[in-house]
Amino acid sequence: MGDRAAPCILSAVRRNQLADRILRVVSYIGQGFPTLITGLLLLFLAQSTAPLFPVGGRTSINHEDLTWLGKLLDIGWHLILPTLALSITSFAGLQRIMRGQLLDVLQQDYIQTARAKGLPENRVIYVHALRNAVNPLITLLGFEFASLLGGAFITENYFNWPGLGQLILQAVQAQDLYLVMASLMMGAVMLIVGNLLADLALTFVDPRIKLTEMN
Repeated sequence: MGDRAAPCILSAVRRNQLADRILRVVSYIGQGFPTLITGLLLLFLAQSTAPLFPVGGRTSINHEDLTWLGKLLDIGWHLILPTLALSITSFAGLQRIMRGQLLDVLQQDYIQTARAKGLPENRVIYVHALRNAVNPLITLLGFEFASLLGGAFITENYFNWPGLGQLILQAVQAQDLYLVMASLMMGAVMLIVGNLLADLALTFVDPRIKLTEMN
């Protein structure tokens, strides 16, 4: 396996080696930091490395003077740190789960049979092992899609991002009943859509699962 492998694959294939130990420590630290702390650390990073990362806001001062491509890149540049703040904790947890699943699959008899047939190691890992280990990860991603809204208002406050999180927080503070109810419905819709996408993805990666047989 080369160094181009994803962290969870690298950690499972090189079990108990230096790379695996480093990745496990990083995942433990990442999972232990809530969005509240992660956002503050990233905000401190932005202030320390300015102007490498924007401290806050959705656009730069000269946003209107840019071309359409420049405007897209400018918004994407401002999205880097808020996206990291929302995803680091979830990514660390998913990385640990994926590592455990892959370790379990790599010990199965059919993996040893594939290696005994002389198949390349990359094919054994990516085609045979990873495809059978990815199912729980896809299922959890469906729930993670709905949980993104939970920590959004914290991140949006830190980075002054005008998003749905701040809108919902303002609705609660103003006791806007209809907007609060709409936000709850949006969370339910995100949960349904996330699970639907996860089910569709499962039928794509695992031929053993048929959509008509799902309950």
